[in-house]
Amino acid sequence: MEKYVNRIAAGQILAEKLTEYAQRDDVMVLALPRGGVPVAFEIANRLQVTLDVFIVRKLGVPSHKELAMGAIAMGDVTVFNEEIISEYKIPIHDIQTVMMEEKKELKRREVAYRGDRPFPNLKNKIVILVDDGIATGASMRAAIKALKVLLPAKIILAVPVAEKEMCNSMKLLVDDFICPLQPVFFNAVGVWYEDFTQTEDEEVYKLLKKARLG
Repeated sequence: MEKYVNRIAAGQILAEKLTEYAQRDDVMVLALPRGGVPVAFEIANRLQVTLDVFIVRKLGVPSHKELAMGAIAMGDVTVFNEEIISEYKIPIHDIQTVMMEEKKELKRREVAYRGDRPFPNLKNKIVILVDDGIATGASMRAAIKALKVLLPAKIILAVPVAEKEMCNSMKLLVDDFICPLQPVFFNAVGVWYEDFTQTEDEEVYKLLKKARLG
């Protein structure tokens, strides 16, 4: 396999590698929105387990927004990339400004996707954490750090694609790691999909609703 057809196909392939967790009430699939939701929906649907979202926002360098100087996650967790902050000599004021903007967006998404439903209790649960791929790793590191505070029994990181070196570092942060495509030369997540159309809020909402209704 050189690339995935789309996120749905990627989720189906990951689900095949997670069959031991099917039909268990102590298992929950958590997706990083937005792109991780269609992938995670296929996993949760095939395994017949609960799906929810875990919202993380990348903190982009002001002059180069695609580059992550850190990330924030639900639970008021922040992870910084000190090397990037140092290299770009980013002032504290600029970091705080970006954080305020992203905290607003994180809250907006939390309300949009989850409404007023309380976040599930993850203590002693097996969490399958899903995204459509890993680029800088900042968002995923923030998510893992935030999840560990919630004391799950096990964190399984399942992503369709990530650079080989990134995979080696991510493996150390979780209990189990599944990533079928591990290219040495990565470039970007979208390169590894034939269709990488942006996932919109409406699709996230519909898939979460569909998962809740079974």
